[in-house]
Order: sequence, then structure tokens, then C-alpha cells
Amino acid sequence: MKSKSRILLSLILFFMAFSASPQSVDQFNGTQAERDSLKNTSIAIRAAFSKGNLDRILAFHHPDVIKATSYQSYQTGRESLRPGLKGTLDNFHLEFVENNTESLLINGNTAIEQTLFTIKGTPKGNGQPFIFKGRSMIVYVKYKESPTGWATIREMIQPATEN
Repeated sequence: MKSKSRILLSLILFFMAFSASPQSVDQFNGTQAERDSLKNTSIAIRAAFSKGNLDRILAFHHPDVIKATSYQSYQTGRESLRPGLKGTLDNFHLEFVENNTESLLINGNTAIEQTLFTIKGTPKGNGQPFIFKGRSMIVYVKYKESPTGWATIREMIQPATEN
């Protein structure tokens, strides 16, 4: 009797796991409208950087954003980003020449995007252009004050390293 119970229990667990797996994969894809809106948010943020539009860049950041752009840099709050961004934009023209999303997870009002990026920086004065590559993980939340309805609330940048 015990072996029949074990077999029955094993079959039930197998079918439960088998039938649940497609749901769990699709559950975090979001709707097409959400995916399109996030893509448009990413495009708009990169365009604002390219135009050097500080206020537009900040409009896509939640007031409570936390941003780590390097091991030494940890900033809290949208307004804490302003001085550093202003200094960068005053001195360099930035262009995202590569932005490849590796993964996107959407769950309700939150989305997590992991992206490989390349930025070309051109000094506005003297100096040579540079290339900065890295990987970012950005957590977005739905935020009605953002131009696209999504705002970054957590960002982490991992610079590429030379081998």
C-alpha cells in the first residue's frame, strides 16, 4: 500500500510541476504594452543623455532612487544625482552606441532590466573621446510622474574590465 501511495504522490507532484512551469515562465514577461513602454523609457533616457538634457534625465528617476555607478559611488535620492550629472554633461557629449537588453523581468508595478551598454564620450573642450562599456541592472517602478509611466528606483553599474 505504501508503494502505491508513493507512486500516486510522485505522479501528482510531477504533473503539478509540469503544468506549473509554463505559467511561471510567462508570469514575469509582462504585457506587450508594458514591454513596449519600458523599451520607450530606455530609448527616451538615452536620448536625454545624448541631448545633454539634465532635467529630462532626472524625470525618469524616482525621487527615492538609489544609484551605484561604481564601487565608490552610492547615491540616494534623485536630487543627489544632479551635481554629478551636470558636471558630466557640461564637459562631455554622451552617446549610447550599444544597449542590448540581456533580460527583462516584469512583476506587477516593478520591472528589472539587465543590459550591456557602450557609451561614447566626447569632450566638449580639449581631449580625446573615450568608450565606456559595462553592464547595468535597473529596477523600474510604475510612476505616474515619469514621462513614460516608469521610473528607475535602483540602478547598479558594473564596468567592463580589460582581460
